[in-house]
Amino acid sequence: LIDRDRITLADLFQQVNYSTACIGKWHLGLDWPTIDGLPATLQNEGRNVDYSKDIQNGPLDLGFHYYFGQEVPGFPPHGFIENKRLIEPPGEWFNRDSNGYDFPFGISGAMIPGWDYTQLMTNLTDQAIDWIRLKSEDELNPFFLFFTMSAPHTPIVPRLDFIGKSDAGKYGDFVLEMDYHVGRILNTLKELDIAENTLVIFTSDNGPLNANESGIPGTLLKNYAHNSSGYYRGIKSDAWEGGHRIPFIVSGPGIENQGSASGALISQVDLMETLSTIANFKLPNEKKGDGIDFSSILYGSSSEIRQEVVAQSGNGILSIQTLEWKLILSSGGGGNWSGPEKLPQKVTLPDGTQVWTNIQLYKISRDVEEQINVSDQFPEVVRSLMLRLKEIILENSDLNDDENYQKDFEIWEEVAWIMEL
Repeated sequence: LIDRDRITLADLFQQVNYSTACIGKWHLGLDWPTIDGLPATLQNEGRNVDYSKDIQNGPLDLGFHYYFGQEVPGFPPHGFIENKRLIEPPGEWFNRDSNGYDFPFGISGAMIPGWDYTQLMTNLTDQAIDWIRLKSEDELNPFFLFFTMSAPHTPIVPRLDFIGKSDAGKYGDFVLEMDYHVGRILNTLKELDIAENTLVIFTSDNGPLNANESGIPGTLLKNYAHNSSGYYRGIKSDAWEGGHRIPFIVSGPGIENQGSASGALISQVDLMETLSTIANFKLPNEKKGDGIDFSSILYGSSSEIRQEVVAQSGNGILSIQTLEWKLILSSGGGGNWSGPEKLPQKVTLPDGTQVWTNIQLYKISRDVEEQINVSDQFPEVVRSLMLRLKEIILENSDLNDDENYQKDFEIWEEVAWIMEL
């Protein structure tokens, strides 16, 4: 899923002589070699994979010196990859319906001997700690670790000694275990006396599903009265805040006001620019992407960098958010579980006035719960944000080609509204 010529964080850090490792889940595409020349699909369950040959287009091809983990927990082949191969050929079979776990998530398939999902987070953290210990001995070259924890994503399989320790079922138990393993990493940095010289960022790739081990959205709230989204509306993949507003916790040398919170608007696409500044590496202009450097927020010289951020829901719905407003270009959440919704449409009222329907506008500075849609009250704000979003799309895509302009927007149904602006 990542083009070879696109610079990654790992590439960036290699340029300034860091050792780089990715440990954990890698759900970003792997090209498994096969014995029959056909693609290795989930339907094949790992049967046609040639385990004697290297996996291509994985972490080692995208800037990492070392990789240890699993492509997607719950999917075959069930086993750990080290660098470009499984740690051993699969000699057993994982049967989803009789595997001894209490979770209905996953796909039957090839499995390395002794594979145990309840030990997944322990094994991944052990590997991360071992790698940190090894690299801490190198006084000349610093290290960059991308630790992609599988928890608390499905399959929700807490270790036996964590079961029953929370008041939110196995999901809550799994979160407790995740916190425990984060603590192990931080304690290792302290033990090695490098915590004061190590930048640590803890964050998530999206909002919660609000599901217990069933994987069904809403079961956590229904069964345990626990809402992982807090007071934010929506869940994972929604355009609402519950889908995109995520934890972002930073500690390390020189961080201003540690223990405090910032109201600054940032995005994970800003990490490339920010970390390149911190690592004293100048990105080539053509490689910069959409990110903004927010290091000045971390080090206390500024409290505000971004004026706006664009996000896309699981079903392709775009939203644009400023410090004051948030506009969602659909009638609903735009997520995988949000239900049917309608796309923006311009209508003419009896008095000749043209207005947009199926649009949500929230004064996010006062209504972060997104309870009051004020699009009818502020049509000028709606139009202004739509025009700005159109400008951003055209600045950062190939759609600005006059020859393909209309054709491309007809294909991209979610932005057909642009043609009417």
